Amino acid sequence: VQLQASGGGLVQAGGSLKLSCAASGRTLSSYGMGWFRQAPGKEREFVAAIRRSAGSTMYADSVKGRFTISRDNAKSTVYLQMNSLKPEDTAVYYCAAGPPGLNSGSYIYTSTYGYWGQGTLVTVSS
Repeated sequence: VQLQASGGGLVQAGGSLKLSCAASGRTLSSYGMGWFRQAPGKEREFVAAIRRSAGSTMYADSVKGRFTISRDNAKSTVYLQMNSLKPEDTAVYYCAAGPPGLNSGSYIYTSTYGYWGQGTLVTVSS
């Protein structure tokens, strides 16, 4: 499966952005999906994940209550709605596809995911 992330940009603190991750080559409904981010000089970190059954979502503590992950399997697209953005949210955001169930605890690890998009840059100004 090929993943294409989009929707990044420059936004002021307190603003919102919605990222999209479109899949091609294979239906997205076969996968659990995750969003990760990587700030300059830092390791890639988990942001949010959603199991194939879209009722199950997981978030990093740093974004809980501000970010929402969702999926539209018919459109083979996963979204990350980001509200109340902070300067520390500045990073390149990556979407990733992994096992449909994303076993408990495994979804935070980059090694769980076999497919990655190219990343989209989010810059939050203070």
